[in-house]
Amino acid sequence: MEDARHHLAVQRVMVGSGYEVPDDVTIGEDVHGLDDALSSNVAAAYLVSGEGVLEPDRFVQSLAAAVADAGGQVHEHTSIVGFERSNGHVVAVWTDQGIRPCSAVVVAAGTWSDALMRELGRRLSLRSGKGYSFSVELDPAPLRPLYLGDKRIVATPMKDAVRIAGTMELSGNNGRLDWRRIVAIASGSRHYLGRWYDDPAELPGLIRDAWVGGRPLLPDGLPVLDRVTGYRNAFVATGHGMLGITLAPASGKALAEYVVTGRRPEVLEPFRFDRFGS
Repeated sequence: MEDARHHLAVQRVMVGSGYEVPDDVTIGEDVHGLDDALSSNVAAAYLVSGEGVLEPDRFVQSLAAAVADAGGQVHEHTSIVGFERSNGHVVAVWTDQGIRPCSAVVVAAGTWSDALMRELGRRLSLRSGKGYSFSVELDPAPLRPLYLGDKRIVATPMKDAVRIAGTMELSGNNGRLDWRRIVAIASGSRHYLGRWYDDPAELPGLIRDAWVGGRPLLPDGLPVLDRVTGYRNAFVATGHGMLGITLAPASGKALAEYVVTGRRPEVLEPFRFDRFGS
């Protein structure tokens, strides 16, 4: 119960921005009225009614469609290999599909941002915090996303299955999948979701789409949203950790204003590129 109240207190900080949280946690038998998928082991929980969920693939597709509708172009399966620079400006982007002239460039490549910044002669103290997830069919399935408290696991109903995710692995910027992490997440979920399997040997036959991906992490936990030092038209937006999609709209709007006007919005002051020194 104390764990649940601690998480609730953290979220209550955001009430002033319109975030909806209850006054206290739900305990006892009433917990299971919040979601049928919660097991009898769960002693305390609370419902954040304003939270939502999206499917990442559909979200990215909708962004690409919005760019196209606005007259922009999306070049898929294209790698950036360098930049052409002149008098403090980036004048072109070198890709494996040819050179593309540009009037401005924004490096927003998640855990790969540091590699691109090096092509501009700059460094970021960026690390990849790898997270794991997989899909499984549960009965009953959660009605809404569930954050499984002390286990730091999330179970999200998505399409025809439940996506279960967790872990923060610091093993470099790579796509290596450690099956032991999948087993640990599955094991941790059973306290909250019931014994949906009995032996880890069953998992390969029960789960699908096991996946691992990196979260871009900076030393102070804040993103960098700024013009790149030494350039007039190069910008960087990365380091959002586990809140990339959550913070993307506000980050994009503020940085777009900076790119277009050349004036840094006051709201971006805490996210300066030079806050880590040279």
